[in-house]
Amino acid sequence: MARIIAIDYGLKRTGIAVTDPLKIIATGLTTIPSPQLISFLKDYFLKEEVELVIVGEPKNWDDTATHATPLVNAMVKKLMKEFPKMRIKKVDERYTSKMASQAMIDMGLKKMQRRNKALVDEIAATIMLQEYLRSQE
Repeated sequence: MARIIAIDYGLKRTGIAVTDPLKIIATGLTTIPSPQLISFLKDYFLKEEVELVIVGEPKNWDDTATHATPLVNAMVKKLMKEFPKMRIKKVDERYTSKMASQAMIDMGLKKMQRRNKALVDEIAATIMLQEYLRSQE
């Protein structure tokens, strides 16, 4: 069975989460430097069967675009060009970084650990993917 992968794309870093093959649980996979995203996905797609890539779409609370929206849209176009047979879907990523920070507090991580932006990005991707799975039920 194929997995779903979630991408929390940023200018510097990209958080990545993935489902189990049964698409029940979302798990943080890694955080990588954003310029390495395409090569990372090429390698990952060779090892794992993936049926869908969801990409967090940054929006303001009033549904308008943020300063990061054009960056994400350009990356989505690049993904579509590199992986023309892959289903790619944009999903709302509002509040996932705040939710990730709160989750880190709830997990009891120390302040220095919570400053690890790579971990925040990975957890945000995981939250985004879990919300997507929940919306499909």
